[in-house]
Amino acid sequence: MSEYQYYEFLAIDRPLSADEMGELRALSTRAEITPWSFVNTYDWGNFRGNPSTLMERYFDAFLYLANWGTHRLMLRVPRRLLDQKTAEAYCSGESASVQATGEHLIIEFNSEDENGDWDAGGEGWLSSIIPLRADLAAGDVRSLYLGWLLCAQLQELDGDDLEPPPPPDLKNLSGSLKSFADFLRIDPDLIAAAAEGTPGSNAGDRESEGKLGAWIGGLPEGEKTRLLARLAEGNDPHLRAELLNRFKRANSGSQTEKNSAEKRRTVAQLLTAAKRRTEAERRRVAERDEKERVRREREAAAARDKYLHALAAREADAWRKIDAWIGTKRPSDYDEAVRLLADLRELSVRTNRTNAFEERIRELRQLHSKKPSLLQRLDKAGLSAGL
Repeated sequence: MSEYQYYEFLAIDRPLSADEMGELRALSTRAEITPWSFVNTYDWGNFRGNPSTLMERYFDAFLYLANWGTHRLMLRVPRRLLDQKTAEAYCSGESASVQATGEHLIIEFNSEDENGDWDAGGEGWLSSIIPLRADLAAGDVRSLYLGWLLCAQLQELDGDDLEPPPPPDLKNLSGSLKSFADFLRIDPDLIAAAAEGTPGSNAGDRESEGKLGAWIGGLPEGEKTRLLARLAEGNDPHLRAELLNRFKRANSGSQTEKNSAEKRRTVAQLLTAAKRRTEAERRRVAERDEKERVRREREAAAARDKYLHALAAREADAWRKIDAWIGTKRPSDYDEAVRLLADLRELSVRTNRTNAFEERIRELRQLHSKKPSLLQRLDKAGLSAGL
């Protein structure tokens, strides 16, 4: 297999300038570069740039995939929208980490699987995952929690380490969260085990909208004026995320945090629960497959009974067919004759007429003793003179 590496960077909050695009072009003459992206693949050689440096200077998202099993994802989020201590509480292993750079936090996720299946091509992965960045900026830390699960899965954490606060709605992952988990190869059973007993969504869409409207209505008039001015100016792509973040913080009471702390589980407990799920699913699949096997065998036996019953009604005609097939001296017709003889043998066993069948076989072999190809086929099928 030839080497394959895929690099994709996205600029989301602002486009790249002409000078910045020129700086990137100096790193690669083959890359597809636009004001919003940098994409390149390598079948040989390596990219000269440093992804961490490029993320710090230019981009908001980065995805890397190699056919030897490396999957890497980086997301850059403004620090005013994601608390560093919160991010570090979830990103505490080698496979999920956080780096502070000026006004941003860069969250990095890594997955290595040299023995995993290889699906050629990295196109489409980042576009399916990137909505997570807006969710993260708006206070949805489920992606960070999944990153923590990845660290637990890869045994980068101690067994008695407590999980960070489980975010709401782990049982209802969005499409982008599912793509995120698939890309990083996080065990679905571990995710399901972690979701058990965790809070659901805070409220339905209409109820949440009503609460948000009431919260905004309760803001001081001067602050609402400033927010409207910022909205009209259109220079802040994160205004919506900022408001949602503030709203979520205002509606997450200390009692919720206390309850979450009381229910937090250890790494060992989660891994054990995931293992139980995996084993239960394996048993379920085995039982299903066994039932299917029994069903198919019953259907095959019923079909066989029906066929042999019909064969008994036309046995004389079957022997005439056998004689006709043998008479052609064609190998394919020999095969047909032997197959039908095997069916007649089974019929003779069922009807307690094996002696008569054996006598017919002896006569047939004697009659065609100078046809070695036919005799070989009869021997291979166990249709010898002494049955």
